[in-house]
Amino acid sequence: MPWNNQGGNGGGWQGGGGGNRGPWGQGPSGQQPPNLEDIIKKGQDKLKDTLPGGGGGAFGILVILFVAIAGWLASGFYTVEANQQGVVLRFGEKVALTQPGLNYHLPYPIETVETPNVTKVNSIEIGFRPAGQGTTPYAPESLMLTGDENIINIGFTVLWRIADASQYLFNVAQQDLTIRAIAESAMREVIGRTDLSYAITEGRSKIELDVQTKVQEVVDVYGLGVEISEIKLQESEPPQQVIDAFRDVQAAVADKERAQNEALSYANDIVPRARGEAERMRQEAEGYRQQVIAEAEGDAARFLSIYNEYKKAPEVTRQRIYLETLQEVLKGKNKVIIDSETGGGQGVVPYLPLNELQNKGAK
Repeated sequence: MPWNNQGGNGGGWQGGGGGNRGPWGQGPSGQQPPNLEDIIKKGQDKLKDTLPGGGGGAFGILVILFVAIAGWLASGFYTVEANQQGVVLRFGEKVALTQPGLNYHLPYPIETVETPNVTKVNSIEIGFRPAGQGTTPYAPESLMLTGDENIINIGFTVLWRIADASQYLFNVAQQDLTIRAIAESAMREVIGRTDLSYAITEGRSKIELDVQTKVQEVVDVYGLGVEISEIKLQESEPPQQVIDAFRDVQAAVADKERAQNEALSYANDIVPRARGEAERMRQEAEGYRQQVIAEAEGDAARFLSIYNEYKKAPEVTRQRIYLETLQEVLKGKNKVIIDSETGGGQGVVPYLPLNELQNKGAK
């Protein structure tokens, strides 16, 4: 029976689904669908023309069935591209994963295949307004509380791709929204343990790495089947209401660091010189100490040697000491020696030329 003869307004191509639409609410409006019996009859006529002997009877029907079955079986061949991963479903349940290349599954409706792109890198922007909306580029969710109880605007991008197609397709619905919520939560956790100045200066790279690690851990627990490729911080600064005051504070901090660096530079210049001078004085004192000790030890050794010789011949030693002392005292003096024992001094008038001696002394 043809579809247009099902009768009434409730069936057929004309009345099914409401209005002039198909039985499942589809089909172009205002057009008469083809008659299924006419199509089959035309196909049989064409087959009769092509088959030997007219192709009538049971043999023709068998040939038609064979061609139809062969075509149905051939429809199970499919190709997975290099950037895709195939997921074979049997009555809606996953039964296999297929790699790039030509593959086969049981024809529809027994099995179907999904081929999502697993190399495409998707991005999710968090903390930004769409262009042209609002006076600032930040969205309300960009406001976060730092570890030192300051408020900061954070905008960042999450880059991700599909790692396991079956998990991605069947474990979680609305994957983008899920990843967005996880990334925002992870960023708030990391920022909540980070000081404001560190978050907007040298701490950006560490924040990106920490957030990426936390997001990946959560999506693995949820079984999203995605890989977080990268977290990119776009902007991070205090809110507009306090940014001027914050810049003043940063300038003061910079001045403080500059003064500290100057003081450190001066200390690095003066301290080594003072240490060098102190070391020189210590070395001079040590040299003087060694000199005095050596001289004292030499004098003591000389005294002991003389004393040892004195004990051997006291008279000779005393005589020698006496003569050496007189030699030291009279050395360089004008002397007149009169030997009274040999008679050389007889008849000599004892006369002391005091005036002459005084004049010589004045010269």
